[in-house]
Amino acid sequence: MRRGLMLLLAVWLVATAINLTQYAQSQDAQSSPSQSSPAQSQAAPAQSAAPSQAAPSQPAPPDASARSQERIIKQVRHELLMLPYVTPFDNFSYRVDGYTVTLMGQVVRPNLKSDAGNAVKHIEGVEKVDNQIEVLPTSIMDDRLRRRLYRVIYGYPGFEKYAMVPQKPIRIIVKNGNVTLEGVVDSEGDKTIAGIRANQAATFTVTNNLQVVKP
Repeated sequence: MRRGLMLLLAVWLVATAINLTQYAQSQDAQSSPSQSSPAQSQAAPAQSAAPSQAAPSQPAPPDASARSQERIIKQVRHELLMLPYVTPFDNFSYRVDGYTVTLMGQVVRPNLKSDAGNAVKHIEGVEKVDNQIEVLPTSIMDDRLRRRLYRVIYGYPGFEKYAMVPQKPIRIIVKNGNVTLEGVVDSEGDKTIAGIRANQAATFTVTNNLQVVKP
């Protein structure tokens, strides 16, 4: 069960990266050559309750093959999964445009943002890292809410399968009392339950961006 949920989380990260990459490429294809500035592409709606606009995507260099881009996507995912000190209250996503990697998401500790950027920039073939990871504001109230949400979600009967996974698949993002659930679960029922439990514990809004990935 643990191996299956870890695979779910890995698949979710790869799928998120591929979707963002394909979205950026489609935006490039639609932009006119006569335009003086490249088109702005937005991050997928699953990134946060109010996603910031992604940096202008650059078309892949002519010699950047699909195979090399696929390799970079997999290695970025691996590096992010292997980062130490990542908690259930941190969330990563990324996009690959040729040899440029854009990092997105939210973290509680500032050094985790720099650790992610440093890990990715050493990947063979990566020439530029655009680190757009948001460092969440320091708040005692948010810290208390994070702990309460963790207990009510991961402590719910039947959710032990998610708590057993080292890289917790349900990400609990708290900013100024507002809650966003990111990550993956293995059924629509679990997604609904997680949202209900979060609403019962949260003070303000709850946005449920959990994705269902069948094991």
